[in-house]
Amino acid sequence: MASTEKAAGVTERAAAPQHPDDLAGLDALESAQTVRTPLRETLLRKVLPPVTAVALVLAVWQILVWAEVAPPYKLASPSDVWGEVREAWLQGTLLDYIWTSVSRGLLGFLLALAIGTPLGLLVARVSFVRAAIGPILSGLQSLPSVAWVPPAVIWLGLNDSMMYAVILLGAVPSVANGLVAGIDQIPPLFLRAGRTLGATGLRGARYIVMPAALPGYVAGLKQGWAFSWRSLMAAEIIASSPDLGVGLGQLLENGRNNSSMSQVFLAILLILCVGIAIDLLIFSPLERRVLRGRGLLAGR
Repeated sequence: MASTEKAAGVTERAAAPQHPDDLAGLDALESAQTVRTPLRETLLRKVLPPVTAVALVLAVWQILVWAEVAPPYKLASPSDVWGEVREAWLQGTLLDYIWTSVSRGLLGFLLALAIGTPLGLLVARVSFVRAAIGPILSGLQSLPSVAWVPPAVIWLGLNDSMMYAVILLGAVPSVANGLVAGIDQIPPLFLRAGRTLGATGLRGARYIVMPAALPGYVAGLKQGWAFSWRSLMAAEIIASSPDLGVGLGQLLENGRNNSSMSQVFLAILLILCVGIAIDLLIFSPLERRVLRGRGLLAGR
């Protein structure tokens, strides 16, 4: 009788549905997630926290303005910044500021991706190249991007080529090192199995190495975009010319030259919003898809 009840209890536990967050690895891959997350739960988990954080920051900001912790020319109020936004929108320049920087940043990042990916594969798979170039890539990654602006201006002049050169010098090492880190974390069994099946050379890189290294590679892409964006802002702040147009970095520098703290805050907020938007729209979904494909984000 006792054994029968025990078997029944085990059967009930096995048949009981598990919460998606309790599944991981192979269990998550085998479980079929057909139920969509309710809209209310999505709003509570993903929309409400950042909205609350933004409201809290605005409230603290306004309290500091009311408390007069700094003169108005040093601490502009949220309403003053909103006035700058409205004025730029009515003048038709707001979207121009954003597009000038975003187009440069995305194109520079794509160029860095095209260069850094094969470079990372080469460094990871060829020991001589790793010994020769690996330390240089690590050193370049730790070098502040702003250090490349003066030589780039001298070499290339005040033009878009200078901007892209600074972006590449800042982003390529991050993309390459991210891929190298992802390849180093591949279990050796995968590589041996690939060679046994005839996946060597370019076929091995395409069907074995790159898919297995995707988590580290995606992390390197996120870091590469961050370096691209920071490098571009540094170049736009330091190098100014009518031929370059007015991007967000130049808008920030114009605010400093005009002693307009509201314009400075406007530029900072736009730079921050663009960085957040690119992460939320591109890299976060890509990262979730890669991790969920490996059963690491079930139910999230």
